[in-house]
Amino acid sequence: MKEKMVIQGLTKKFSATEGVEGINLSVYENELLTLLGPSGCGKTTILRAVGGFHKIDSGTILLDGMEIQELPPEKRPTGMVFQSYNLWPHMTIYENMAFGLKLRKVPRDRMQKDIMEMLAMVNMDGSEKKYPTQLSGGQQQRIAIARALVLKPSLLLLDEPFSALDAKIRGQMREELKRIQKEAGITVVFVTHDQEEAMAISDRIAVLNRGTIEQIGQPTEIYDSPANRFVAGFIGEMNFMEAEGRTVAVRPEDVMLSPCQPEESDYRVIQIMPLGHYVQILVQTPENQIVKAFIQKEEAGNYKTNQPVLINFINQKNFAAS
Repeated sequence: MKEKMVIQGLTKKFSATEGVEGINLSVYENELLTLLGPSGCGKTTILRAVGGFHKIDSGTILLDGMEIQELPPEKRPTGMVFQSYNLWPHMTIYENMAFGLKLRKVPRDRMQKDIMEMLAMVNMDGSEKKYPTQLSGGQQQRIAIARALVLKPSLLLLDEPFSALDAKIRGQMREELKRIQKEAGITVVFVTHDQEEAMAISDRIAVLNRGTIEQIGQPTEIYDSPANRFVAGFIGEMNFMEAEGRTVAVRPEDVMLSPCQPEESDYRVIQIMPLGHYVQILVQTPENQIVKAFIQKEEAGNYKTNQPVLINFINQKNFAAS
């Protein structure tokens, strides 16, 4: 795969404990790479450094083989979409989208053609005469993405773009983003703290913690083979149990239960919670640890509170004891 962007030794510190240090990262042509991690881990710092909104302390950022770390934002071949949309309320949608094109002195007929094509791509054709306040949050975010894409950036940067939307609209926008990305044939770096969102849309995920990258890989790789306990706990649900000087980690869907007689097991069901297409069961171990299991709802009738169960783990991971 061809490298679109290469970050080498990027350091940007705000204080001894805030910022990022020694970041090395490659982003490939036409991929959607997500920077994922908790608040304050450094993901937005990296994104803003790439966009030119943070002057870095050291390191290089190569985009299409050209160093860009010294260029101002307007000179970089990047497009940035913020969480707050940043649409000008006093301008129509057309005027919002035309603003950057006018600065680049794009001819009027070409400008109109490009804007109309981009509005159609984001399913917002017919909205060019409206003002941002006449649109829903999801529609405004589509326009923000279209406004960035109409400038034909080499790299699209998205900073938590869907976090202000409700859950249903957020899910729809994820699907739309993947469609738009494929249709436009563009490379995207996406920032989120939502691991479900990252799993749903990413070609690869870089998991960050305290200013460093803990693991980079495809979503299934990150989920099935976490590099350490932090990644295991941050991505998806995970049971952690201390045993014989080590930490055993197992996903709830990999906990196998079966009913049994009281004398066969000291494991007891303490809670049963229906969660739509599956049921969550909490089991207490003889050591008073809690194990979470996900089972098919058709099997839930086999279990009741305080019932003894046999328990078996598949695909468990072992980490050094915390």
